[in-house]
Amino acid sequence: MSAPLGRRALTEAVGTAALVAVVVGSGIQATELTRDVGVQLLANSLATVFGLGVLIALLGPVSGAHFNPVVTLAAWFTGRRGKDGPTARDVAAYIPAQIAGAVVGAVVADAMFGKPLVQSTHDRFAGHLWLGEVVATAGLILLIFGLACTDRAHLGPVAVASYIGAAYWFTSSTSFANPAVTIGRAFTDTFAGIAPHSLGPFIAAQLVGAAIGLGLVLAVFGRPAPAQAGTVPLQREPERTASTLP
Repeated sequence: MSAPLGRRALTEAVGTAALVAVVVGSGIQATELTRDVGVQLLANSLATVFGLGVLIALLGPVSGAHFNPVVTLAAWFTGRRGKDGPTARDVAAYIPAQIAGAVVGAVVADAMFGKPLVQSTHDRFAGHLWLGEVVATAGLILLIFGLACTDRAHLGPVAVASYIGAAYWFTSSTSFANPAVTIGRAFTDTFAGIAPHSLGPFIAAQLVGAAIGLGLVLAVFGRPAPAQAGTVPLQREPERTASTLP
């Protein structure tokens, strides 16, 4: 039996909230424990790797564990001509849930550490950072859909978490690669924050990166990434048919 859309959307909200709480909370903890920016970034990235991997493994069987509007949109785009990918109704439920969850996650993280509820003043308005977001998001989409094309979707929790951990370090932007998480991080004036005026270019860069990533999937693997049930843990709707149950 398929999980109701309401339950799947709630799962997306909870998962995205938990992910942002990990990102923001570990950033706050790191800055309180050390003044070394390198150590702060190491702590933040490691916490994100472990947290994201656990969340994908735990919640993937319910909602597909997108936690990311560009993943949801890419899954809908590649599966729009079939019957097993996310529908427009799914997209309309998932994306607001992801954004709301991201905001809640940032607020909860700040509350846990006694930080005031204020908008971020962390300016990230620069061309090289936007390029970093294009690269980070393109790589993420290539990885997720590439795993589906090569029938290795079961590696998703480890592979995706590992990629995000690496992208923290090899991209200038520290790899937000997620519009919902980007919006959520505008609600914390801490290590992980992003000023509201920096949101637009970051999100635009992520959308461009997603399009490039799908193009790379086609160029590298010779066919569009499949979006039918059970192919990619981050985008699947695993409970639509009995064949997708564990």
